[in-house]
Amino acid sequence: MDPKIIIALCAAVFLLLVIVHIIMRTRHPVRGALLSLLPGPAALALVDLTSIWTGVSIPVSPLNLAVSSVLGIPGVTTLLIVRHLL
Repeated sequence: MDPKIIIALCAAVFLLLVIVHIIMRTRHPVRGALLSLLPGPAALALVDLTSIWTGVSIPVSPLNLAVSSVLGIPGVTTLLIVRHLL
């Protein structure tokens, strides 16, 4: 998949989260949207950093970053399960 398309999809998801936060009338919609996107990529980075000791790794790619950003920690868990099954 073209990286430009993945970046555009990530931007669209981010804007959708910002709109949802605005509709919910939060005081800081952009900060809230950014904070809701952080746990997934942080978990992906943690899995990648600990792969030396655990032997479990997920390659960091635009698709995996998009999945972890949108789905969060359950998305990273799903990536681990799929990686283990294949």
